[in-house]
Amino acid sequence: MKRSCLIITGLLVLLVFISLFLTLFQKKISLGSRLALIRIEGPIIDSKDAVDEIKEYTKDNSIKAIVLRVDSPGGAVAPSQEIYEEVKKAAAKKKVVVSMGSVAASGGYYISAPATKIIANPGTLTGSIGVIMEIPNIEGLMNKIGIKTEVIKSGRNKDIASAFRSMGKEEREILQGVMDNVHEQFMKAVSEGRKINMEEIRKIADGRVFTGEQAKNYGLVDELGTLEDAVKTAAVLAGIREEPEVVSKKDKLSVIDILRDKFPKEVADFFPTVKIKYLYSP
Repeated sequence: MKRSCLIITGLLVLLVFISLFLTLFQKKISLGSRLALIRIEGPIIDSKDAVDEIKEYTKDNSIKAIVLRVDSPGGAVAPSQEIYEEVKKAAAKKKVVVSMGSVAASGGYYISAPATKIIANPGTLTGSIGVIMEIPNIEGLMNKIGIKTEVIKSGRNKDIASAFRSMGKEEREILQGVMDNVHEQFMKAVSEGRKINMEEIRKIADGRVFTGEQAKNYGLVDELGTLEDAVKTAAVLAGIREEPEVVSKKDKLSVIDILRDKFPKEVADFFPTVKIKYLYSP
């Protein structure tokens, strides 16, 4: 009886070791063929999640390459620049391939520029290398309903871009200077990322939008293809011969979430205030 128990126990221990060995063996195999898929979708309002995800996959030695799926019309300047910098750092350590969806324009293109390779669909809307500032003016409405504002300020330009009055010549010149400087930063980022002469970038950096096919002719895109093509390209660049394992953690916002009031607060806060934006806004 005792001998039978010992045999059964031994067999169970053996099965556990075999199972553990197979798990480790499979894991070892898969570690050599893992790609990370990061999705950046919708207006770029905050950079934290994207930056954290890029950092995590860049540090993870089991991830051989990163595919960045961009489907965004752009957004706020600072978050776009922060994501750009992180993509640039990642591309210096491992292959980063951008797959452009329906639209990857303005800030959406900005964050794509430093990638190892950019792949767009023929009909992707991209480019829109420019900056925009939209300032509401409700002075006429206030005059109609008899409302006035009193302003106390420490300097003559402290209330620049006020929605309650028309903009003066000096204010317009100041803001135009700001816009020109931010535009210059955008062009420089594209020039460095795509390795295109700055003068060539200036010729097409007037805010115009391109299809993926047109963008390829200007050197803004490397190849035409789908997300699947981007994954295959990333695998080849990373030296992966077998079918790669694609890992991703980005949860999409569903219509149900919106109906359940789970729409991100950042999106709700995006529109009411004056902001400088890398945004394609037809």
